[in-house]
Amino acid sequence: MYKLYDSKATGSACVHALLEEIGTPYDRIAVDMDKDDHRSDWFTKINPRQQIPALELPDGSVMSESAAMLLFLADTHPQPGLIGETGSPERARTMRWMVFISANIYEGLLREFYADRYIDDAALAPNVTKSAVEYLKRNYKILEATAGDGAYLFGDEMNIVDLYLWMLMQWWDFPDWMKAECPKLSRIADTVKARPKVAPVHKHHFG
Repeated sequence: MYKLYDSKATGSACVHALLEEIGTPYDRIAVDMDKDDHRSDWFTKINPRQQIPALELPDGSVMSESAAMLLFLADTHPQPGLIGETGSPERARTMRWMVFISANIYEGLLREFYADRYIDDAALAPNVTKSAVEYLKRNYKILEATAGDGAYLFGDEMNIVDLYLWMLMQWWDFPDWMKAECPKLSRIADTVKARPKVAPVHKHHFG
């Protein structure tokens, strides 16, 4: 059985949602970040980076990095649309955009939220935040340009990229900009949010 170390509104949300979608048994272990549980000795042994999520596999090994968890779970629990067959163009496309989102949008959000971590002079942190927001807008528009007219990013079947995107868009501070400039991404995120197995997860993490 999988064990998901989880905290509300963190990167565990997309993994939590995928575990529900694929219907595999798992335990969800709450890590209270408000009480610094993620910095505790017991959790540091699980993930030395002290980051949520962590996923313990049935063999007892542990994964970090939510994008890697989505790729692994989709690979080991194949369902139509989630990742694509090995060696297929669909799989290459999934891997491309998962890494794109992880390297650019997720990273950009971290720079926006935690600008002080990226600069020595705290007085300049607002400049880092402003730059990160513009960087995010550019990359969201790149992703918007890939979307077609289907229910999801790549058509009418949900892909793990859609789950990843849904989660990250809940953290975005400019929903009006998103609806105006990236209407397809906004629609996709709303479609994912409304899925019967995702809706309770969305409520748990984002209210």
